[in-house]
Amino acid sequence: MSSTGDTPTGGGRKKVVIVGGGFGGVRAAKALSHADVDVTLVDRTNHHLFQPLLYQVATGILSPGLIAPALRRVVKHQRNTRTLLAEVYDIDIPNKVVRSLGPNEQHIDLPYDYLVVAGGAGHAYFGHDEWAQFAPGMKSIEDARMLRSQILGSYELAEIATDEKEREAYLTFVVVGAGPTGVEIAGQLAELAQFVLPKEYRSIDTRQATIILLDAAPSVLPPFAPKLQKYTQRKLEKMGVEIRLNTAATDMDAETITVKGPKGVDTITAKTKIWAAGVQASPLAKVLAKATGTETDRAGRLAVDPDCSVPGAEGVYAIGDMVSTVDRLPGVAQVAMQQGTYVGKQITNRVKGDTTTPAPFKYFDKGSMATIGARQAVADAMGFKVTGWAAYLMWCYVHVMFLIGWGNRLGTLYNWVRSLRYARNRGHRLIDMTGAKAVAEQHEAA
Repeated sequence: MSSTGDTPTGGGRKKVVIVGGGFGGVRAAKALSHADVDVTLVDRTNHHLFQPLLYQVATGILSPGLIAPALRRVVKHQRNTRTLLAEVYDIDIPNKVVRSLGPNEQHIDLPYDYLVVAGGAGHAYFGHDEWAQFAPGMKSIEDARMLRSQILGSYELAEIATDEKEREAYLTFVVVGAGPTGVEIAGQLAELAQFVLPKEYRSIDTRQATIILLDAAPSVLPPFAPKLQKYTQRKLEKMGVEIRLNTAATDMDAETITVKGPKGVDTITAKTKIWAAGVQASPLAKVLAKATGTETDRAGRLAVDPDCSVPGAEGVYAIGDMVSTVDRLPGVAQVAMQQGTYVGKQITNRVKGDTTTPAPFKYFDKGSMATIGARQAVADAMGFKVTGWAAYLMWCYVHVMFLIGWGNRLGTLYNWVRSLRYARNRGHRLIDMTGAKAVAEQHEAA
């Protein structure tokens, strides 16, 4: 059974379909809010996720709702925009139709005059997709919830373990990838072990937990300035994080991870592994590449023209983490947001009859930031290299202002202040028997 997802709103207006409700897709929709078009924003989730704060959901600082407002709420004031919960599986370029499946497996066809594909990216395990079951990453709310259960469940299982080696395995956490995500999650794991949990357990000393951060690169935070890299490494080590650089994962299972570094091959017994080492473009990039004969790179990213249009596909644009550009832009939220605004303005001008060639997209780099732990961060912004409290306050301001809705902003600020002021309280450390059993069963199956 199939149906058309087209809902005429009168006037024979041009139809714009936006695939993906992430940073790029939402910004494109916002840029089209006053255009003479009908916009359909389609996504396989019903919310807009602020991914940079997912690690705070995984470590109990924030509740999911604060960083994931409903898409319908995000665009509710845009009279020309509707949202659709469906998963896109094909794009028919010759007939200008997006083909998708609804929650009931109903086929929904979405005709378009202009198409913006902002599918984002997922985890990349460098040819070892089987590692995903042993070292989950964070790209969705469900990922963060599962990781929270894994982390907290490990402490619960360590509390009741009778074998010392088993207890040590539960209290060993390995983070693969020392970029911003890896650094932030390692810092929060150290905060949990050193400051949040010690007085809550009786059979274990959480301060004895082993937290290992490893990366094949020669430094933490590879994109940052050397000064900030050294500062970050020094602070993490002071917090008790063991850092292994020039070290790559070569194998893993539920119980162990094997790594190869300067001192040779080593097998670490660790029941909790967290992947923060790489990303792979959305499968939609391959769909577009096949339909248009466009190339993709090793990470599956689609090559686009300087104006973000897809070669060989009239009226089709691709933005964000799923594309590669001539100037090799980083896969960060700011790039996707600026591209979304840029493409939205292009479409608006086209609908008005402007046929001039648009100026190429130009990214304005506002800088990079990463937290190390409570009250500690590094920032490289507008030519300034900032560390410590000042960087942490800058990080807080930037991130809270990019959240959607004042309720979410104030709620996030409240939770941050509470986690800083009151013994680093984590008000969202929720786990139940189901979550703990899942952790135990995973290891028993191994």
